[in-house]
Amino acid sequence: MKMSFRWYGEGNDSVSLAQIKQIPGVEEIVWALHDKQPGEVWEISEIEAVKKQLDKYGFGMSVVESVNVHDDIKTGGGNRDKYIENYRQTLRNLAKFGVKVVCYNFMPVFDWTRTDLFHPLPDGSTALFYEKSKIKQDPSEMADYILNTTKGYTMPGWEPERLAHLKELFELYKPVSKEQLWDNLKYFLEQIMPVCHECDIKMAIHPDDPPWDIFGLPRLITDEAAVGRFLSMVDDPYNCLTLCSGSLGASEANNIPEIVKKYCSRIAFAHIRNVKHYPGGDFSEVSHRDCDGDVGIIDIIRAYHDGGFDGYIRPDHGRHIWDEKCRPGYGLYDRALGIMYILGVWDTLEKLSGGNK
Repeated sequence: MKMSFRWYGEGNDSVSLAQIKQIPGVEEIVWALHDKQPGEVWEISEIEAVKKQLDKYGFGMSVVESVNVHDDIKTGGGNRDKYIENYRQTLRNLAKFGVKVVCYNFMPVFDWTRTDLFHPLPDGSTALFYEKSKIKQDPSEMADYILNTTKGYTMPGWEPERLAHLKELFELYKPVSKEQLWDNLKYFLEQIMPVCHECDIKMAIHPDDPPWDIFGLPRLITDEAAVGRFLSMVDDPYNCLTLCSGSLGASEANNIPEIVKKYCSRIAFAHIRNVKHYPGGDFSEVSHRDCDGDVGIIDIIRAYHDGGFDGYIRPDHGRHIWDEKCRPGYGLYDRALGIMYILGVWDTLEKLSGGNK
């Protein structure tokens, strides 16, 4: 298991590489070129600039999150083959710098959905929150809220440039059924798998967040059955999962430890996030401590450990604590606490199994 930390880049993150360096156990930075639009090729010079920044602190750059998929690929539009070729070239360029995993998603319009970015918790901290009753057929109110509440940070999937065309995006996806979306995902993967083999890069899809249809938009990676369908429809060792315990765990029907046990060999990247369920489908993100949420953090970590997981792992969204001013969900303090909790459980399991004497 290789511990990592998501970082949004110099000038685009409240957390510095120097601060991350002081978190014990962090080997890798999960990064991206956040100014690139979906469909654009990531140029070698741009990737090299990030490498120079990470090299100063001895961090690896093995995991990218995300190389976003163009809407023409998701909808089966007329230019999808052009954008797939751009994606293939980006993979070739990333391989030159040792990238081994690309996390991506295939969600229509929105990468993730929350109704409150700074919901107060009983301990005085705040966290991301989802209130099901606020999900209406017109998502413009939520888009306005996100744009006005992110404290100057652009949130992936909610970029102002993208949200300016929200009505057009919904029209674009209107004729796309769930089965058509599955077909388009399969086509995309079949087209890029040869390059993944050539470059030794695993594609690791992120589950839909939350794992159910919203605003009339179809969602695919929502439960164990969907995971099984995804992995079998392109049964290739380079077609993998980013298993996010918080995304799938938002549904009380999903048993995350069992999903990890069943598909551990196909999980290339693990997001460890805890959520607490409330009546009516509401949920809140909480600390990584097992007893604070409902997803079974200790059992999840045990499933990875016992399954011989040797991929990349990171703490996912943290609370906002100690008056930290940061990108919603992506501060320093609570994610650092999460890392120490995850490593504490992992090290204990190693001791108990005799693997760390």
